[in-house]
Amino acid sequence: MTAGSSKVDDPVKAYIGIGANLGDARGQVQRAILQLGKLADTSLTAQSSLFRTAPLDAGGDDYINAVACVATRLSAHALLKELQRIELDFGRERPYQNAPRTLDLDLLLYGQSTIADEVLTLPHPRMTQRAFVLIPLLQIDPFIVIPNHGPAHQFAPQVADQVISKA
Repeated sequence: MTAGSSKVDDPVKAYIGIGANLGDARGQVQRAILQLGKLADTSLTAQSSLFRTAPLDAGGDDYINAVACVATRLSAHALLKELQRIELDFGRERPYQNAPRTLDLDLLLYGQSTIADEVLTLPHPRMTQRAFVLIPLLQIDPFIVIPNHGPAHQFAPQVADQVISKA
């Protein structure tokens, strides 16, 4: 990949957290997963079950959450832009932090990359603290390793008090 390029030579495995708690949350998450598989230079390779969780650090209805895995030739930043475009297509608004949402797409992992710039932080900075990310992620890949953190399964006991159930 050249500097500033929007594509990489070989496909990268990326994991995307998906959530919604406004409107038809279940349908929106399912449709968002389908949209991920339609992205240019990207294929959907795995998806978790749908899970129901209470909002963390916010009010509102329960969330429907999932994690999807894609193989993509898009750069991490280009993939993030596509995720934000999909959110907007689903009517996403950001009136305040942790506001209820029609769709939330978080780039959790992009291969073994670590990125920290003004636009993107990878691995996702709070993924080890959220059952709604860890449980679906571990369902897809029980042995996944989070760069600079270690095996994801070691964080599961730390989120055991967060209620999560299959939706």
